[in-house]
Amino acid sequence: MATNENLPPNVIKQLAKELKNLDESPPEGIKVGVNDDDFSIIFADIEGPAGTPYENGVFRMKLLLSHDFPHSPPKGYFLTRIFHPNIASNGEICVNTLKKDWNPSLGLRHVLTVVRCLLIEPFPESALNEQAGKMLLENYEEYARHARIYTGIHAKPKPKFKSGAISESTKALNVDQSNASVLNNSDQKNAAVSVTVPLQSALAPCMMASKGGNSQEQPAAVGPMHETEVSEPAAAPTTSTLKKDVGLSKVQAVKKKMDARKKSLKRL
Repeated sequence: MATNENLPPNVIKQLAKELKNLDESPPEGIKVGVNDDDFSIIFADIEGPAGTPYENGVFRMKLLLSHDFPHSPPKGYFLTRIFHPNIASNGEICVNTLKKDWNPSLGLRHVLTVVRCLLIEPFPESALNEQAGKMLLENYEEYARHARIYTGIHAKPKPKFKSGAISESTKALNVDQSNASVLNNSDQKNAAVSVTVPLQSALAPCMMASKGGNSQEQPAAVGPMHETEVSEPAAAPTTSTLKKDVGLSKVQAVKKKMDARKKSLKRL
C-alpha cells in the first residue's frame, strides 16, 4: 500500500491520474511501473531504439520525486548499466529537461520520452561519462561497439511490471482512507461483539437463578438446587407416617385396656 508521505495531497492526486494514463496509454517503447510503498519513486523500462547501439536492449530506470515536486525536477537514474555519454557510471542522467530547462507544467510522459530520445541522439558536449563522450566525438564506430557490448551483457529483457498494477495502486490510493475508516469501524464492532457475547453467556445462569421458583427454566440452570427441593418433600411423608404409626399403637393400647375391663366386669 502506497503511503506517499513525501508528497502533498494535491500532487498525489495529479500524479495518480498521470500514472494511470501512462499505464493505459504508454509512450512508444516505454513501460511504467510504480513502487507500491511510495509513489515518489517511478520506474520505467525503456526499449533500445532501432538503429542505435542500444537496439534489442531493455533499460530499467527510475525517477525520484522530491517533496516539492513538481516545482523542482525529478532526479533520473538508469538502473541498468549502459555505455552512454550522458549517463554516469552510477546511473545518473544528465539532460537539460531534468535541470535548467525544467518546468512544473512538464509531466512524466514528457520526461520519459526525452530520456528515450537521449539514446537516439546523445550530447557528448555535456558528458557525465567522459570516455563515452570522447569516443563518440572521435570514433563513432568504436563508441557503438562498446555500447553494443554493454547492451548485450546488461540490457537483457527484464521481468515485466504486473499488468494493471498502476491502476490498482492509484485506485487503492483513492480508497485507502475510506477503507481504513471502514476497517476501524468494523474492528470496533467486532470488539464490542466479542466482549458482549461472553459476558452474556457468563451472566446467563446467574440471571436465571435469580428468578422466582416458578420459572420452568430454573431447575435446568441450577441442578443442585433442584435436588435439594426434591429431597425435602420426600422427608415429609416419612414423618407423617411415623405419626400415624404412633397413633395406631395408642389406639391398640386403649382397645386392649377396654377389653381387659370388659373381662373383669364379666367375672364380677
